[in-house]
Amino acid sequence: MPEATQPRDAATPVVSAFYDRFPYPGDPLQDGPPPGYNWRWCVDSATAMARGAIHQRPWRILDAGCGTGVSTDYLCHLNPGSAVLAVDISGGTLEVARERTRRSGAAAQVSELRIEQRSLLDLEGEGPFDYINSVGVLHHLREPEAGLRALADRLAPGGVLHLFLYADGGRWEIHRTQKALTLMGVGTGAEGLRLGRQLFTDLPEANRLRRHHEQRWALDTTADANFADMYLHPQETSYDITRLLQFVGSAGLHFAGFSNPEVWDPARLLTGELLERARALPELEQWLLVEALDPDISHFEFFLTPEPVQRPDWSDSPQLLATGFLRNRCLWGWPSASLLGPDLMPLALEDADLPLAVAADAAPATPLQALDLAMDPQERCERARRLIGQRVLLPVVG
Repeated sequence: MPEATQPRDAATPVVSAFYDRFPYPGDPLQDGPPPGYNWRWCVDSATAMARGAIHQRPWRILDAGCGTGVSTDYLCHLNPGSAVLAVDISGGTLEVARERTRRSGAAAQVSELRIEQRSLLDLEGEGPFDYINSVGVLHHLREPEAGLRALADRLAPGGVLHLFLYADGGRWEIHRTQKALTLMGVGTGAEGLRLGRQLFTDLPEANRLRRHHEQRWALDTTADANFADMYLHPQETSYDITRLLQFVGSAGLHFAGFSNPEVWDPARLLTGELLERARALPELEQWLLVEALDPDISHFEFFLTPEPVQRPDWSDSPQLLATGFLRNRCLWGWPSASLLGPDLMPLALEDADLPLAVAADAAPATPLQALDLAMDPQERCERARRLIGQRVLLPVVG
């Protein structure tokens, strides 16, 4: 491949070799579809979250830095009929991805599935893509800005880019552990893995780095590949909110919201008068406040768009009545008034809302006013607004 002989990023050969040794993520292989769902990998659901509505069409999807194929597997099963391109720089990692998707039957779910050893920096001629997923990738480039610009160039008008990047605050202990292991020259192979695990055994029980690892990360790093990715990686960048937004702007992209918005709600941390003061702040300052108050935030996950998002105004009843809907695929227990919602949390529908949701599901993209229901326009709108807010129904426009 071109990037193997003339890599566009100086970190590419080193990072590729690292993941050949430690294919990541280390999720086990299994027969059949992946378990449950992750709504961020369901393009209907993710686009509705980022833009307020979706276009009904087969999606063109890029999984940029697919690793062992966990995300690719979900992208295929949650987006039937779509065309999916998954790329990664590590040949060893892609062997696992191909086996994972073979065993799950992923290719049968989509119109096309390509899994290729390529750098996300070298995708000229591909796309444009309606949805680009790049989780835990750009922060391992020597020049993350170049990676973001490359993805922006592949994003279709009206598309959505989902990113996951490391955050400074919640990686304080990780960074110090990485530095210590580097100073001791343990390396990034099997010896480094052995000595890295030994470090957390040898440090005093009261040591902050040991306590933090045991309390926060021990379970997540049970798999050797996950431990190596966290503590031995040869190339890593992390951000705070201010530098993150500067990073987004460097590619001419627009921030369209966090994909874990509950983390950035001050109500998670404050009550009473302090919460009132927090709520009075502009949105950016609320994020800065949460970042200052919660030192455990170890990553950012968020949506970007190529143009500013103008969300539909669903308080406009004529507009709402002319809009059709798709039922969110990421619901557990459908059809029922008692569900697990997109975030796998209990979701209780009003009993009288369920018939509208069922009717919309049975007649995808049919305008609300045309659904076969014994409801007047006002009732239809009230119930539809509630179901949109609960992310049960996803509005379809265009």
